[in-house]
Amino acid sequence: MISFHRDGRRFHFRAGAIALHHEHVLLHRLEGDEFWAVPGGRVEMGEQASNAIEREFHEELGLSVHCGPLLCVGENFFEYQGEPHHEVGLYFAIQLPPDSSIQRLDVVHVGVEGHRRLEFKWFAQRELETIDFRPLALRAMLGLGASIQPHFIQHASNAA
Repeated sequence: MISFHRDGRRFHFRAGAIALHHEHVLLHRLEGDEFWAVPGGRVEMGEQASNAIEREFHEELGLSVHCGPLLCVGENFFEYQGEPHHEVGLYFAIQLPPDSSIQRLDVVHVGVEGHRRLEFKWFAQRELETIDFRPLALRAMLGLGASIQPHFIQHASNAA
């Protein structure tokens, strides 16, 4: 994975999946985290970002998804577990298998990240402002009636 420590900061190259279904957006969180994010993960060296999304869904949920077009690029500066992070994220539209149980809006879907549990849940787009969803700039873009901007820069200092 493209993740390293330099100059007192952790860097990540991340690919994120934007899945919309009946005015809901699919989010996930790692067990123990209080915040939600779009599904995805870190890109491996030599891997296309779109392939990273397909790989992550297969590893975490056993699903074959189709990665669509790039929607947004984000530069995210934040602190996680007491360590400053710099993350560059590419966010893609995805298509989920139409016959899969992941399409159910009324349940929490469980996945695995290494030895830790992942929760996948659909949130109504009109309610995104009420949950802890990061990065905040992306949360605002995925709200009902909002539009996705091609690029955002998010600093933890302006995330509140």
